Amino acid sequence: MPNMRPVATGLLFPEGPVVTSDGTKYMCEIRGSRITRVTPDGKQAVFAQTGGGPNGLAFGPDGFLYACDNGGGEYREGQLSSIGPARDYAGGCIRRVNPKTGESTKLYTEYGGNRLSSPNDIVFDKQGGFYFTDSGKRHARFKDHGGLYYAKPDGSSIIEIAYQLGHPNGIALSPDEKVLYVADTQTSRLIAFDLVGPGKIKDNGVFNLRGGRIVAGLPGYQWFDGMAVAAGGNIAVATLVTGLITVFAPTGEVLRTVDVGDYYVTNLCFGGPGLRKVYVTMVASGQMVEIDWDEPGLALNFNP
Repeated sequence: MPNMRPVATGLLFPEGPVVTSDGTKYMCEIRGSRITRVTPDGKQAVFAQTGGGPNGLAFGPDGFLYACDNGGGEYREGQLSSIGPARDYAGGCIRRVNPKTGESTKLYTEYGGNRLSSPNDIVFDKQGGFYFTDSGKRHARFKDHGGLYYAKPDGSSIIEIAYQLGHPNGIALSPDEKVLYVADTQTSRLIAFDLVGPGKIKDNGVFNLRGGRIVAGLPGYQWFDGMAVAAGGNIAVATLVTGLITVFAPTGEVLRTVDVGDYYVTNLCFGGPGLRKVYVTMVASGQMVEIDWDEPGLALNFNP
């Protein structure tokens, strides 16, 4: 197990970590319906009480935070995962969060008259638009389809790239932004969508992947969650059940695994000097930790 240093503790289903250049850390707490901030001096406090279930998080070109909100869930005592939608669930959304006040507003709630179900993770491209996954809400006896979308941060446009995906979760761009990576949770598959323009994919002709292609998959019982891409193009994926970070080459080979000791490891991001540290959110232990990394991370567009 690597040398892990706690950054934030007592978190209620942490997800979507973001670290700015001055060392400020943000993370979503899905079960707490809030975004928490840790300032450079180490002080941890609630930054935004958003309601719903904030999940993925990223800074946009206007300096605001954009959050995927899955609409919230209902939880039983002693059980980490939700047993279904929250009692006041009315669909998911994309939220725009003021970085100074923490005030949030709903930016997108639907596409083509169909409500967003369970937005999960988000990444901005150099053009200032953002891709996001919608995992599809899990209900007590059925599950909504998952989808992949591209939208503009001013609320003017949302495009459905792919629909009827299994459980699209983590999302990231390659360094040259020619490939969009999506982690499908329950199949443990890393899927690539080759991009021919902002929000436009090259159809690879695989009908059940809706135009994507398989980069890699893992055998046995383990699930994929969030991910982060290194400057050299390698993809680090949070791997549930086994409690690993699995590092893939763009060609699909497993380069190494890092055991973080928490079977419910949800997401990770790069930060720190030279982007040589990885910040990992973990649900079973309710914390975010810092780990020294052996290669620098890819700088995210618009991250302050």
